[in-house]
Amino acid sequence: MNVLILGSGGREHALAWKFSQSPLLNQLFIAPGNAGTSSLGTNIPLSVNDFEGIKSTVLKKEIDLVVVGPEEPLVNGIYDFFKLDALIRHIPVVGPSKLGAQLEGSKDFAKAFMKRNGIPTAASRTFTSAEIQAGKAFLSALRPPYVLKADGLAAGKGVIICNSLVEAEAELDDMLINSRFGKASEKVVIEEFLNGIELSVFVITDGNTWKLLPEAKDYKRIGNGDTGPNTGGMGAVSPVPFADEAFMQKVVDRVINPTINGLKIEGIDYKGFVFFGLIKVNGDPFVIEYNVRLGDPETETIIPRIKTDLLEVLTSLNNGTLRNHTIETDNRHALTVMLVSAGYPGDYPKGLEITSLNKVADSLVFHAGTTSDQSGEGVVTSGGRVIAITSLGASITEARDLSYKAAAKVDYLGKTYRTDIGLDVVN
Repeated sequence: MNVLILGSGGREHALAWKFSQSPLLNQLFIAPGNAGTSSLGTNIPLSVNDFEGIKSTVLKKEIDLVVVGPEEPLVNGIYDFFKLDALIRHIPVVGPSKLGAQLEGSKDFAKAFMKRNGIPTAASRTFTSAEIQAGKAFLSALRPPYVLKADGLAAGKGVIICNSLVEAEAELDDMLINSRFGKASEKVVIEEFLNGIELSVFVITDGNTWKLLPEAKDYKRIGNGDTGPNTGGMGAVSPVPFADEAFMQKVVDRVINPTINGLKIEGIDYKGFVFFGLIKVNGDPFVIEYNVRLGDPETETIIPRIKTDLLEVLTSLNNGTLRNHTIETDNRHALTVMLVSAGYPGDYPKGLEITSLNKVADSLVFHAGTTSDQSGEGVVTSGGRVIAITSLGASITEARDLSYKAAAKVDYLGKTYRTDIGLDVVN
């Protein structure tokens, strides 16, 4: 079969790497892809939001399956675009409908969905600029820290945690009055702060049944010890030691089953991945957020642990046979370290030469923000998060040692990375 992956990051490289191992694969295309995906398939210079261009491509390349990596095209309705077009409606798209994608596209929608379906989450209220005084009154009724979330997509930067009421009120003004996050903060969700430890849980669903994928814990902040501003993710580990069998059963009973059942009850068309951003509070799971696709860099951590042919599983979503599949998982530990550009998550340079990639032998190298240089022979930086290095080991410590040895080998000007990934969960 011919497969098209939409996206250009480490997640998409990891998916391309996995699909390339499937005997079902004939040709693989990635749009737009990066320097890493080009070694596994054919990159197509196409925006993930260029739906007409994507339509032309899938017809020209005789694509049998479209796998959507990032959230934006899903929120913009690419699934519906295919379903409503007679020429391409027969081509399965891995991802939810536009309505289903609102679980990630609107924090307010997600909160209302959880409330309707009895899914545990932090208490919250949503406010617009016309309700700013009511928002401040709600803040004053909460205990610090205060959590403010832009309702819409904000490139992973729309969550603000404030330690004082004065700071929280100022942030609320900035988001609602000054449009800090543009359209994304036309509404702001204010919620109570939950004190616990976070993890990411993933399932794949055809809208009726679901299968659990390996869980992961990611590291959002730029600096060691979880300091500094939030990023798209600086690394991840899998499995998560504190996600024991008893806790995961609670996740299944209180979060996953009610979510999938809620989708069915509400008639939401959903065939793809569900990402549950969870926090463990006194032994119980609460949902912080939904994502409607695989996370990044968690994908680079969990994909190497999946032994099952993932492409075969994805083909089952459209014909209702997901229940017949079993997801086999490698018992080894995986740890990913993200190499980023100097200045990230703020301004950073691009076009810097990356060297010594060929010196990494015992780890997987997933390109995140890279492209080929003008000669087509070399690789240069093109994003804030540049390279994800993943290693498998009998323990977190073994996987960690391998990843950091590899991280030391890869080089480019201003290379930056956290040195404490996984230390907090070493057992």
